[in-house]
Amino acid sequence: MEEAIKYMAEITAAPLMYGRRIQKETGRRVVGYVCSYTPEEIIIAAGAHPLRLFGPMGELECVDTHLQSYCCSVVRGILETGLKGDADFLTGMVFPHTCDSIQRLSDLWRINVTHGFHLDLVLPVKLNTDSARKYYLDVLRRFRMELGKKLGVDIGDEALRKAYETLREIRRLLAGIYELRSANPTLLSGDDLLTIVKAAMIMDRREASDLLQRVATGLKAKIEAHKSLPESVNSSPPQEKEIKRLVLAGGICNHPRLHGMIEAAGGAVVWDDMCTGARYFQTAGPGIESDGSTAAGKGDTMAAIAERYLNREVCPAKHNGLTSRAEAIISLVREKQARGVILLHLKFCDPHAFDYPYLKNALDRENIPHLMLEIEDPLPAEGQLRTRFEAFLEMF
Repeated sequence: MEEAIKYMAEITAAPLMYGRRIQKETGRRVVGYVCSYTPEEIIIAAGAHPLRLFGPMGELECVDTHLQSYCCSVVRGILETGLKGDADFLTGMVFPHTCDSIQRLSDLWRINVTHGFHLDLVLPVKLNTDSARKYYLDVLRRFRMELGKKLGVDIGDEALRKAYETLREIRRLLAGIYELRSANPTLLSGDDLLTIVKAAMIMDRREASDLLQRVATGLKAKIEAHKSLPESVNSSPPQEKEIKRLVLAGGICNHPRLHGMIEAAGGAVVWDDMCTGARYFQTAGPGIESDGSTAAGKGDTMAAIAERYLNREVCPAKHNGLTSRAEAIISLVREKQARGVILLHLKFCDPHAFDYPYLKNALDRENIPHLMLEIEDPLPAEGQLRTRFEAFLEMF
């Protein structure tokens, strides 16, 4: 298990290098994307490799001539990748229309980055209506057709079904790993948990599935080994009672040490509502048989893909009810027996900033302690963040 996590950490530390290697060693075309609303299944079924871009960590050199300093640091970082030519191995880029910043990133990439094709995925904002269902499915079908034209391939139904099942298995494995760790946060560090989720968005998906299976098996073995200890040892896991269970909610966590800082302060993130976390694998989707049947009846793979995105918990860039997101976070707190919530916001992220007042009111009504932490790349000094975490955890 440790070797698998170490390998995934190497990949997440240099995702572009991994993408170049995939292209060189396998001959597959690599298609970049920027949001978890991208239907990876369709890209894989086209014979290409989907690679999520997060942007470089550290100082940026080229982007200031195109974007103001008060723009989202993730958007700035991704555009920097394109402007510097670091993504010149990509066959194309896919931009789902989610927040305003991602939409403007799409425009800037199309105008300024000349290599590879460019595809927009204009998804509905409101997801809880019959018309949204029909529109979402129409958008996915059009994307399938346009991507096939860009890559010069026919995206067949059987290839699509196999890609869907591969990703469904990855989501199932990630959910299982989350559940195991939620029951005992000492099994796996939060930093390692973030690593394996991000790796699943970068790696060859079949390879990712195999490695996730190794991690899940290793965690179960650790649990069994603990059970086999003498009762005097087994009855009181070291420091377990001192851990304060937390839920992390927000957009993207691109900082590999953040969870470790929380743990050093005495907390543990036992679940999250993050784009680089549970929202990526939440709602695995219905199984698809070879004849196109699902648990819900007759249907095709495209309909199953659309249904999954429509049914998962939304981020602030989407809408399925005035209070649904707050209700989902509060439900997570209760279900996972968490004692507080950390709201992790990227600086200058308008959707999450607009969401905060109503989330705060909902959490206050339920007497759930919460910390709103606004960050950007690079992170503030580690000591400063740890002090904030320690002060928050002392509240309960």
